[in-house]
Amino acid sequence: MNAVEVLGLHRSFPPSRGGGTARTALDGVDLSVGEGEVHALLGPNGAGKTTLCKILATVLVPDAGTARVLGHDVVGELAAVRPLIGCVFGGDRGLYGRLSARRNLHYWGALYGVPGREIRQRAATLLERFGLTAHADERVETFSRGMKQRLHLARGLMHGPRVLLLDEPTTGMDPVAARDFRTLIGELREEGRSVLLTTHDMAEAEAVCDRATLIDGGRILRTATPRELGSLLSRHERIEATGVPDELVERIRIHPGVVTVGAGPRGATRIEVSDRQALAPVLRLLVDAGVTELATSRPGLEEVYLSLIGERGMEVVG
Repeated sequence: MNAVEVLGLHRSFPPSRGGGTARTALDGVDLSVGEGEVHALLGPNGAGKTTLCKILATVLVPDAGTARVLGHDVVGELAAVRPLIGCVFGGDRGLYGRLSARRNLHYWGALYGVPGREIRQRAATLLERFGLTAHADERVETFSRGMKQRLHLARGLMHGPRVLLLDEPTTGMDPVAARDFRTLIGELREEGRSVLLTTHDMAEAEAVCDRATLIDGGRILRTATPRELGSLLSRHERIEATGVPDELVERIRIHPGVVTVGAGPRGATRIEVSDRQALAPVLRLLVDAGVTELATSRPGLEEVYLSLIGERGMEVVG
């Protein structure tokens, strides 16, 4: 049984008061997340990522299609689904600024029916886990954005959910906190929890996810492991070399098996060849010419994302 199973999911929003047309947020989405899997959902703003998470969290109702969490329908079995999921949507929603961090966690624990003695123990453990013990009794309204985001993560774990929905979970975190978050994701996987996270951070997705799904305009483009997604973009092998003489660049450009020669990062020359058989002769040319700073690689998740979705970046779809 999958932790999350989505089939033919549709969701539209009515036109704004100023007029216009209805906006389709999800257009026949199929998605599965296995038990114990960390699954990244990647796409530009407005692609449908948050809408999908809100349906799984039982906050929104789909127009058509089905969504199940550990076998339970998110529309027809609300009481069974809600204890199974932990949601982190970020921002200020879900946190009470005039309460302390500790009291926020106590409140959410009570809301989920966690016994009183257990609430206090879990809250203390989570505050320590997220580096908030020293600020546990301070009002949340005094917290920085990164501290609030950590408290959101603690809140999402208060009732011990088996499935976590994390919407841009590292927004506002400093690099150290973001690194600690990646460690936490590994720990959650080891505990057997399933995680569906949305992110714009390609490095984050590549570092923590077992599979990634690219979504754009409410439609799924691809689902695969990061490595498989890299192979979808191209079968090309890539060489990045520093200090390549201009004359050699021209020789390499017309060499059999060379697809493109262009500028790489930090002044390097980037060479793409059609397959591994074409790689060795080009490397030999470079080494014979005295070029020693070179590396080979294949496309990463960010390049797959840009190739399939385009250069819009943070631009809103539609």
